[in-house]
Order: sequence, then C-alpha cells, then structure tokens
Amino acid sequence: MSETSLTQKELENAAEVPDNGLSAAAREYVARVRGGDVGPLPAILGLVVLLLVFSALRPTTFTNPFNFANLIVQSAAIIVIAMGLVFVLLLGEIDLSAGFTAGVCGAMLGIVTTRWGMSWIVGVLVCLAVGAVIGLVIGTLVSRIGIPSFVVTLAMFLALQGALLGLIGEGGTIRISSPVILAIMANTLPPWLGWVLFVVCMAAYAFFTYRAMAVRRAKGLVAQSTSVWAVKVGCLGLLLGLCVFYLNLERSRNSALSSIKGIPIVVVLLLVLLVALTFLLLRTAFGRHLYAIGGNAEAARRAGINVPLLRTLAFVLCSTIAGIAGIVLASRVNSVTPSTGGGETLLFAVAAAVIGGTSLFGGKGRPADAIIGGLVIAVVGNGMGLLNQPAAVVYIVTGFVLLLAAGVDALSRRRSAATGRG
Repeated sequence: MSETSLTQKELENAAEVPDNGLSAAAREYVARVRGGDVGPLPAILGLVVLLLVFSALRPTTFTNPFNFANLIVQSAAIIVIAMGLVFVLLLGEIDLSAGFTAGVCGAMLGIVTTRWGMSWIVGVLVCLAVGAVIGLVIGTLVSRIGIPSFVVTLAMFLALQGALLGLIGEGGTIRISSPVILAIMANTLPPWLGWVLFVVCMAAYAFFTYRAMAVRRAKGLVAQSTSVWAVKVGCLGLLLGLCVFYLNLERSRNSALSSIKGIPIVVVLLLVLLVALTFLLLRTAFGRHLYAIGGNAEAARRAGINVPLLRTLAFVLCSTIAGIAGIVLASRVNSVTPSTGGGETLLFAVAAAVIGGTSLFGGKGRPADAIIGGLVIAVVGNGMGLLNQPAAVVYIVTGFVLLLAAGVDALSRRRSAATGRG
C-alpha cells in the first residue's frame, strides 16, 4: 500500500472514532494535574500573571512594541543554553560549564572570522566543533570514568573561564565584523515575510498534529479528540498571530531617521532549534532512550540501552547548543570579552529550564520549557527594571521564582508517585 493510500485510510479510520468533546478532555486534564502531571502549567500561569501585573503598572513602557521585541532579544541566549541543558537535566545530570562553553565558542568564532579573516561559515563550524569537543570531554569523564557531573562541569567552568581569558587576554576584546553574524540579533524580517512564516508554521503544525492524531486512532491508541485539536490550533494561531502583528508595528524611537519593524531574525533561529530539538526528543529512538534513562537508568540498561553512550551524547549536544548560544551572545554585543557567558548567564539558563517545567530529578522536560522559562526570567528582569527596582531585588525575585518552580516539581513528583502516575 502506498504512503498516500495509507494516509487516506488513517484519516478515514480517524473519522469513524467518536469525538468525546472538550468537556471530557478538560476532565481528563484536570485529573492529570491532580495526579501530579502539571507540565509547564505553573510556568505559563506565572508568565501570564507577570505580564498582567507589569502591563498594569507600566502600561505605556512595558507593553510597547520596542520593549516586546527587546524581551525576546534579551532572553535569546539564555533560552538557547537552556534548550541544551534540557537534554542533560533529563538524565538527572547538570552542566555548570555551559555558560563559559558559549563564551569560548564565541571567542573561537571571533578569532576565525576577525583575526584570521576567514568566512563566517568556517567560523560557525569551528565554533560548533569546539562545543562538541568540550561536551565529549565532559560526557566521557561523567559516563565512562564515573565522576559526578557536578564536579566535572564545575571544574570545566573554571578551566573554560581560564581558557577564555587566555584566548582574549585580560581586559581584551575580539570584535565581530561579519555582517551575517551581526544580523542575527540586529536585523528583522520584512513584515510580509513574517506573515508568510506564520502561515507556514501554523499549516505545518496543524497538518502534523492532525496526522499524528489520526495515526494513533487508526492503531487503536488513545488520542485527543478533534475538537481539542481544533482548539489548540486556534489558540496557538491567535497567540502567534498577535505576536507577529505586534512585532510588525513600528518600534523605532525616531521612525523619520530609521524604521524598525518585523520579527527579529533570532526568533527564526529559536524556532528552528525548537522544532529540531523537539523532533529529536519526541520522534527518535535517541530521545525515547533519554527519557528512559532519566526515569530509571538501571531499567534502561537492562532493556539494552547503551547508557554511557547516551549520557555522553547528551553532554555533546548540550555543549554544541551552547556553541550556538555563543554565536548569539557575540552577535548581540558585536564582540566577545573574557566575561562573555559568565556572570548570571549559566544560572539563568538552568533556572529557565527548571522554571519552564524540566525536572531536576530527570525524566521530564521538553525544549519548549526553555522558551517559557526564559521568557519568565526576561519579564521579571525587564519589568522590575521599568519599576526602577535595584538589581538586588531582581535577583531575589528570580531566586524565589526558581525555588517555587523546584518546589512544584518536587511536590508534583511526590503526588505522581502517590497516585501511581509517576
């Protein structure tokens, strides 16, 4: 049977399955939440509350298009690092060196493109290769020798900080001159291209989610109802459509001199990473094995999964994605310094993944968690800044939000175990 006829048969079978409707889906979701499966719900609710509070307190400054786009730009590097950390956290491990991994990779990008005068393509490849090598070293020490990841990555944190200082020099700076690299954070898509991207993304999401639903029904598996699917597609389309509309508004402080409108190019990068990493986690054997190891490493080993190899690959992937974050950091400030990737960069990235819903205990998390958590941290910092609050207050509030997210995670796991859903 051809792929076309198979798809048609699946759709016909799906149409014959009764639709239980929204009420049944709502009851099922409430039951899951009560059973401890809260997912990203607390982070989403927290983000909504923060947006409403800051919009009410600073209606003219917080909600204007310039600040809306600035939120995305501010959180982009944190989100990218957090996406990589999700793969390590899924195993119940940690990578404390991801921030300075991004810094070292960004420095190599600057050395290759600026000092050596080579193409930006070569610079990006070298940047990603350096990240992969760092991850390979960390993963080997953790999975093959058995050193705890906390110790290994803390040591690498110090070593990479020294390497970055050695590459750049104390008080030194490597300028980024490649127009392509600088465009990632500085340029935007034309408004019409933003709407084309929106239509393509929504069409792809609607098609693939409906086909997945139809395939599950054709195989006699539990699947969401068509009405729930339609509501999800409609709500996502409305949300993304409003974002595109808002980003396409003029946000230049002086539009007579220069016009700034459209989706920042870094959003496209985040979207590509989200789709690619989500597919890797949810649609491949590699991703399923990571979840299995995070849930019970010994059971996964007995099932024939090569646990050491998967652990190593998770660290390689994490550090490679940190290399992408290094490109974003370099693009944002047009240079790389000994402090690039340092400070609160790594701490905020870990916080973003955990706040978004990724479990510190392993076995639960998705790349989308990094985006939600990263936006929460960006909104807190941005909103508190507009309220003229000192940095001390911002750190305290962010720490409280992280502690709250970790507490919800711990309580939800306890609830899941008590109800048999864990």
